[in-house]
Amino acid sequence: MIFDAIRESHDLQRDLCRKLTASRGDMAARQLLFLQLKVELMAHAAAEERYLYVPLLMEDGGLDASRHALHEHHQVDELLDDLSVRNKQLDGWIVTAKQLSFKVRHHLKEEETKFFKVAGRLLSDTKKAQLGGKYQREMVRMRKHYAAEYQTVAVSAATGLVKPANPAADKPATRGNASAGAQLRGKSEPRRTR
Repeated sequence: MIFDAIRESHDLQRDLCRKLTASRGDMAARQLLFLQLKVELMAHAAAEERYLYVPLLMEDGGLDASRHALHEHHQVDELLDDLSVRNKQLDGWIVTAKQLSFKVRHHLKEEETKFFKVAGRLLSDTKKAQLGGKYQREMVRMRKHYAAEYQTVAVSAATGLVKPANPAADKPATRGNASAGAQLRGKSEPRRTR
């Protein structure tokens, strides 16, 4: 059913928000977490709007709830834009990331406790099952679409989830490993030292 499929993405969003707001020091890891969260949020919003909100907008009883949810998606988009800066160490970046995390968690809780109840009453079981399959296919397609914009993330062929494009880039460089440090900086050669 569509609600189960959406909850899977919700759980992943919560986990990525928690990891992002707890990130300290390692800016490469923070950037990777941010891109994974951004791609997940954007793909989820697109799939959810197409295969849950639009069908509910066609029902009188679903208008208000759908409009409210669409507004919250827009607020999340604005926060993602604010966070999409090159330097993730800027003053206030983590504060904005925490605002994003709060907004995402608020939206997910509201959907699961209120919106799903409205949708559950308005949609038939057959329709929920059909929409669930369409939502899942659209999630994978949209993850691939948004991940293609970045070199550091990709979509796993096995799971359909966003992952580091280069698994070695997910591991921080260790002291004395100049090649790994160069790779994290996107360079082919280590820095020269005097």
